[in-house]
Order: sequence, then structure tokens, then C-alpha cells
Amino acid sequence: MNVETEVLKNINLYQDKIIRMAIEFGPRLLLAILVLFIGISMIKSLIRLLGTVFARRKLDPTLAPFILNMVNWILRVLLIVSVASTIGVETTSFVALIGAGGLAIGLALQGSLANFAGGVLILVFRPFVKGDYIQAQGHEGHVQSIDIFATHINTLDNKRIILPNGPLAGSTINNFTAQPTRRVDLSIGISYNADPRTAIKILTDMCRNHPDVLKDPEPWVKVWQYGDNSINLVIRAWTNTENYWPVFFDLNEQIKYTLDENQISIPFPQRDIHIISQSKDLSNNSRPL
Repeated sequence: MNVETEVLKNINLYQDKIIRMAIEFGPRLLLAILVLFIGISMIKSLIRLLGTVFARRKLDPTLAPFILNMVNWILRVLLIVSVASTIGVETTSFVALIGAGGLAIGLALQGSLANFAGGVLILVFRPFVKGDYIQAQGHEGHVQSIDIFATHINTLDNKRIILPNGPLAGSTINNFTAQPTRRVDLSIGISYNADPRTAIKILTDMCRNHPDVLKDPEPWVKVWQYGDNSINLVIRAWTNTENYWPVFFDLNEQIKYTLDENQISIPFPQRDIHIISQSKDLSNNSRPL
């Protein structure tokens, strides 16, 4: 009987403890569950709203999902901390632990974080986009993709180069295709015996007759400088960006034929060499005895 009485007494004690804990923590637990479900629902609604805003603003398709995921996880961590605080868990040490972990991860990933920050800057300010032809960090090529940590470009000889976004965002970027038109710059030397006005006219007509050279602004040719062996002319012609290289090579080729057809020579360095015969040299050096 004593054993049974002791067992019943322990059962009653545990029941009393459970009832007291239920009375004390039950409302907190219910409130925490309610906060959790409401918080998750609000986070999902906020993420959908941000996604709609990003779509309307036409934010870069690489950057938008990353920002949405980052905001989603930050809000979920804050929600967990709030739920733990609602239950009665001391969150000071928990927050300190999260901060220490974030600091350790940041120190371990300094280079990656710099590349990440550079990627965000590139995607937000858009100094170039996919398909542009750029020159940066000693390399140039067409942009194939812009990731969060690196930018991939293809060179003209079809080599793939990966540029880290950190140094790239902080360097000088030469974007050759950012504008719809580009100017083709050429120079050519003509003989001093030629008439510069005639050369200017025929070269200007040559540019005007090219189908891909723009009429506005008009192409022009001017005397640039007087060199040692030639009068140097400079040619300026505008074209659409996608036609730059065809126009560049076409005009370079046509310059030669156009000048030849009009009997205007393109000089090249020449040197006159005078040979003194040995017999003459000996006779000049001979002295009478």
C-alpha cells in the first residue's frame, strides 16, 4: 500500500506541474504559433509584392531573385527570434551568437563579399549589359553573362574570360557598344606634290558613298599634320555601332584604290645612297712625292 500511495503521490505531483506549466506557457506557446503562421504569411506576401515591383521596374533578372531570397531569409531569421522571445526564451545570447557567426563568415569570405558587392553595383547601375563589347582589367570581349560574383566575357578569338566583380566594379570600364553610333577614325598620308584639297574632296565623297556611313553627322576629311615624308590627312565617319568594323575595314581598303584612281600617291620613307668608287677615292687620296 505504501508503494502504491507513493506512486500516486508522484503522479499527482507531475500532473500538477504539467497543469501549472500549461497554464503558464500555454498562452505563450499559442501566441508564438500564431505569430509564426502570421509572420510566414506576411513574409510570403511581401516577397510576392517585391517580385511584382521588381518586374515592373524591369530589374535585372540575375539580381531580382538574389535580393528576394536574401530578404526572405533575413525576415525568417528575425521571425524565429521573435517567436523564441514570445515563448520566453532569452534571445540576447541568441542574437549575439548570430552576430558572431555572421562576423566570422564575413571575415572568412572577404574576397567573395567584395565580389558580391561589386556584382550588386554592376547589376544596379548597369555600366554594361549582356551582349555589350567592353574593355576592362586588361581584357576585352563581348559580355556573355553577369553573375553575382563574376562577369563572363568572350574575346574576339572565342576565349572565355571570367572577371571577378569586385575589382571590375572599381576599375575603368570602356564600353564600346553603349551608344547607338560610333565614329570611325582613319588617317592617311599623301605626297607633298599632291593637292590636299583634291584629296580631301575625293576621300569625303568616298565616305559619303559608303552605304553604312551616316549622313548625319556628315563625314569629313581634314589636314592633320605635315610629316617628314607626307601631308597627313585625318578621316572621320560615323556609323551604327554594329557596323563599326565592316565600315572600318571597307574604308581602309577603299582609300588606296580611290587615291590611285586619282593619281595621288601615298609616300613611304625613302633614302638616297651615294656610292663612291674605290678608284676615285684612291686617286683623291694620292699625294705627289
